[in-house]
Amino acid sequence: MDAATKFVTWATSKEYINLIGKEVGWGNIPTGTRKSTYTNAEFLKVAKFAAAEKAAIDSANPADSTLPKSPYVGVQFAAIPEFQAIGTTVGQQMSAALAGKSTVDAALKASQVAAEREMKKAGYYK
Repeated sequence: MDAATKFVTWATSKEYINLIGKEVGWGNIPTGTRKSTYTNAEFLKVAKFAAAEKAAIDSANPADSTLPKSPYVGVQFAAIPEFQAIGTTVGQQMSAALAGKSTVDAALKASQVAAEREMKKAGYYK
């Protein structure tokens, strides 16, 4: 098992979710990785969004996920190692915009710059 697979397996395990919940707080666990998360009483106490998120996950259709129809299959996931870092950076930028610390345009521009930097660094394009 290579290091990335080993890490992803651990980072989506029940043990990891429980560790984060107990050590950092149930509101800080990574959601969407385990079905069991949405039956955890501690998580449900703090995650008022849980039912809506679970319904969205359950209703997502990877074969027909966009309007208009796209030429690819999938829902908000790119099977590349850089996806996590790009997602984190974009999430932070959007949070800043929502908190009024940045404009939406500035957050989008910074997100695009960061994504392009990651993709270039990984060698996907020059």
